[in-house]
Amino acid sequence: MALKKFKIRRDDQVMVVKGKEAGKTGKIVRVNPLKATVIVDKLNMVKRHQKPNEKFKQGGIIEKEAPISIANVMILCGKCKGPVRVGRRILEDGKKVRFCKKCNEVIDK
Repeated sequence: MALKKFKIRRDDQVMVVKGKEAGKTGKIVRVNPLKATVIVDKLNMVKRHQKPNEKFKQGGIIEKEAPISIANVMILCGKCKGPVRVGRRILEDGKKVRFCKKCNEVIDK
C-alpha cells in the first residue's frame, strides 16, 4: 500500500478548523500517514486508564493527546496570521518548498 503524501509535517503550527477543538492552535507532534491523522500538542486531550508498566511506573488515569484527522487542520501562515491552503513549488535551485496560496509566502525555511 502506497503512502499518501500530505502537505503537513511535524513541527508545523496548525489551527483546528472542525470538531470540539475548532479555533485552537498548536504544534504538530506526530503525523500518521497510514490513518491520515495528526497529533497536536496539548489539543484533543482524552483520559485513559493505564496499568502500571515500564513507561508508567504507577498506573491510574492519564491524560494524553488523541489523533485528529488531517482534513480538520490547516497550516498557519506566518505572514497572513491565519489558516491557509498550501501548495508546492520548485525553486530555481531545484529545491521543493511549500507556499501559502493567499500571499505566496514560502512556508519552508
